[in-house]
Amino acid sequence: MNMMKMMKQAADLQKNMKKKQAELAKTQVQFSAGGGMVTAVATCDMKVKSIKISRDAVDPNDVEMLEDLVLAAVDGVLASAQETMSKEMGKLTSGMGLPAGIDLPF
Repeated sequence: MNMMKMMKQAADLQKNMKKKQAELAKTQVQFSAGGGMVTAVATCDMKVKSIKISRDAVDPNDVEMLEDLVLAAVDGVLASAQETMSKEMGKLTSGMGLPAGIDLPF
């Protein structure tokens, strides 16, 4: 493969990845903890957008449970956002012979 063709492919990949990242920044995922008592929503650029807490989760005598549910919901939604981002970005690099999970610098 000649060098000019490789450079063009790399530039196209960079352009496509930036476009996909912008799309994913608008893509929302959600995760619930405690059987839906706490639900977190985030975008795939790892920004938490909202947290909904059921009235049933609010017990003044057990604040630690609510804290645990919020933490679980946030951890879960961020993991889901990361998984979605990795999956979608992996589609762009799948035909290039790059190892899975490689983080490109763009």
